[in-house]
Amino acid sequence: MKKSVLIILMLFIVEISSAQCAMCKAVVENGNESMGEGVNDGITYLMVFPYILVGTLFYFLYKHKQKDKI
Repeated sequence: MKKSVLIILMLFIVEISSAQCAMCKAVVENGNESMGEGVNDGITYLMVFPYILVGTLFYFLYKHKQKDKI
């Protein structure tokens, strides 16, 4: 029962995310080249912070595990 609910939920999430990508694509296609570069820079800027946070979390977990071993 839980698996079927999860699968249905994932299907709806895919539809929502697909619609957002089409909207971004339409904005970039109607603009000039510098607008496309700005969108790419914005995406890169937004993606950096989750990687920094997860990397920091794993660093502290690693240090904590190393301290327990000693």
